[in-house]
Amino acid sequence: MTKMLAELPGIERIRQRFVEMLDERQTLIATHGLAAWDGTTVDEIKGNLASAQAILHQIAGSAGSLGFEELGRLARKCETQIVEHLAGPRANHADCPIEIISELDGFVAHCRQEIDANA
Repeated sequence: MTKMLAELPGIERIRQRFVEMLDERQTLIATHGLAAWDGTTVDEIKGNLASAQAILHQIAGSAGSLGFEELGRLARKCETQIVEHLAGPRANHADCPIEIISELDGFVAHCRQEIDANA
C-alpha cells in the first residue's frame, strides 16, 4: 500500500497538509481532554469528550489512507473508548475516566512523533 501511495500524483502535498492539520488537531484533542478531566459538570465533561471524539473520528477516517495506519488505529481506539463511555452507565456522572485521559495522552504523544518525523 505504501508503494502505491508514493506513486499517486500530489500525495505528498496531501500528506503534508494532513500533518499540518494533525498539529492543530492534537492540540485541540489535548485541550478537550484536559477540560474534560478538569470539568465539574456532566455537560462540560461530555461536551469536551464529544468534541475530542469528533476530531479523532476525522483523523481515523483519513490517516490510514494516507499511510499513517498506526495513527489511524490509535485514533479509532480513542474514539471508540469515548463513544462507549458516552453511551455507558457512567456517562451521566460528573467525572472523566482516567483510562480515557491516558489513551488521549498516548495518542497526542504519537501525533507529536508523526509530526516531528514528517516535518
